[in-house]
Parts: sequence; C-alpha cells; structure tokens
Amino acid sequence: MSGQGDPYAPFRPVTGARVAGVAALASLLVFGLIALLGPSYTGSGTAMSVLNRVAIAGFGLAMAVVLWRYARIRAVPSRTGLLVVNLVQRRELEWAQVVHVGFSGGSPWVVLELDDTEEVAVMAIQRADGRRAQREAARLAALVEHHHR
Repeated sequence: MSGQGDPYAPFRPVTGARVAGVAALASLLVFGLIALLGPSYTGSGTAMSVLNRVAIAGFGLAMAVVLWRYARIRAVPSRTGLLVVNLVQRRELEWAQVVHVGFSGGSPWVVLELDDTEEVAVMAIQRADGRRAQREAARLAALVEHHHR
C-alpha cells in the first residue's frame, strides 16, 4: 500500500467541522446573551420571565451540542477494521465486511457497501472538502483493498 503519511490516520471532515464548530460557539453566545440581556415581561410576572430565559438558554445549548457532535464526526481505521462515528451512530466494521468505497450518486459523503448489501455513510469524508475528500476516499479504498489481500 503506497501513500504519504500514516495510512491509519483518522478521517475527519474539514469544511463541515469548521462551520459546525463556529456555529456551536455562536449558538452558545447568541442565545446566552439573549437569555441574559433580553427584555423582561412585566405583564406575566417574574416566574414566566425566568422560565423563558431558561428555555432560550436551553435551546441554544441543545443546538450547540448537536453542532458540536457534528464537528466531532470521524472514521478511525486500524489494522483490524474501521470505527465510523457519525452524528448519532457509531459502528465498528471489520475490513472483510467492506465491499466498495465511494461517493454514491449525489451523496454528500462517502458510502461503504457491505457484504450483506447494507450501506454505511462515512460522514467524515465529505464531498464539500473537494480534492481532499477524493484523496481521503482513495486512501480508505486502498486500506480496504490492502486488507482484502
């Protein structure tokens, strides 16, 4: 297997992760400031005003958690297989299970075709990363080919 650097280096998105990370921080900041500095509602009493502020801050926090989770997606290859960590799913695969690696149709990320006809998205290799995504998909395909020999 040829290639530059460590072929077992983790796969991580660049563009999507940066956008999600910045958006997570912005969500915390904006919703936190609205919750702290927003106007009080005198007609509904102080309890409702506090509940509104807590709800606004909670929404900002929930949004930030989802965005931060998106920023942390990855795929970690090893000598025995591939750990795919997507937004809500974590999946460990053996190399023998992977039949094909590629961008399927208009998919925004790499899709693995498995030997049981199931498909697994690898959100860590995103089409939005352009040439880098093509290189990373090729590196993943080379790992699969290497471990099938």
